[in-house]
Amino acid sequence: MSKNRELKVEKVAEIVEKLRNAESVMIVSYSGLTVDNDTALRKQCRESDVDYCVYKNRLVKLALEQIGVSGLDDLLNGPNAFVFGKKDPVSGPKAVANFIEKNKLQCLKIMGGVMDGKAADAATMEALSKMPGRDEMMSMIVGCLNSPMTALVAVLNEIVEKKEAA
Repeated sequence: MSKNRELKVEKVAEIVEKLRNAESVMIVSYSGLTVDNDTALRKQCRESDVDYCVYKNRLVKLALEQIGVSGLDDLLNGPNAFVFGKKDPVSGPKAVANFIEKNKLQCLKIMGGVMDGKAADAATMEALSKMPGRDEMMSMIVGCLNSPMTALVAVLNEIVEKKEAA
């Protein structure tokens, strides 16, 4: 096997591993993105614990075939980046969508992605970006669980205060 082919096989194996370990994968078209914006996007992705990678579309197609995901071939044309959300399904879409909104970029476009081992369209990825993240969701649940207990303590405290005042 030629050295070039060996490198491609290794790269496909790397992509397969990232696909298997990711909670969600988003395909982003970055045609026309400046180097400064790309650097800022990569920084924001690192801060959000998200992998932002640029791979050859053909290698990604091979990796997707290996894990059994189909339906994304039409999205894998032109300059694409791949965003791998590691800690929860919304981390990748949220990081990119926030960056697009903050910088008002028209050149960065969410194309679609992979969610639960199946192809997802752009609308699904954009909907994910609007959902609360894992940490936000956990704090909302804790708040919901804590609220009735706090109300009960307040009521019991008032009863004790009325008895003491009497």
